[in-house]
Amino acid sequence: MHGPRLTGEQVWRAIADRSFAVLSYVTPTGEPRSSGVVYAAGPRQLYVAVAPDSWKALHIPATDQVAVTVLVRRGGLLSLIVPIPPATISFHARAVVHPVGAPALDALSTELATLVPSERLANCRIVEIFPEGHFLTYGIGTSLRRMRNPSASRARVAVP
Repeated sequence: MHGPRLTGEQVWRAIADRSFAVLSYVTPTGEPRSSGVVYAAGPRQLYVAVAPDSWKALHIPATDQVAVTVLVRRGGLLSLIVPIPPATISFHARAVVHPVGAPALDALSTELATLVPSERLANCRIVEIFPEGHFLTYGIGTSLRRMRNPSASRARVAVP
């Protein structure tokens, strides 16, 4: 059995329709870290607001590489009764941590306003995430029943 036939555009729309992901990176000493983040989607990138002194702001610039997993809740009301694992979209990406008050981010005020209140926006750093390579999906574009079959639920889709 083959996995779902998905396009990069379909996967990007699923990412853009969500706002929570797990962001992973490596510290300068090689220790892996991950944390849940709220993001806003741009045309082909994600934006995450972080505290200027957070580990993300301090450690991501060491490699400019991150891994992202977006969780896609499935099952609607049924998921309140029966434990249904979320579908996932994972990818690696290049990340840029912008300095506090970066003028290039002024044009993004609409997207960023969904992340942080305007009074805090002037005092945070924005991590701009550019997906690269392929999206690895599980359960995207498949029925709940087919999600039980790994080969029918997985897909590897080129990032558009």
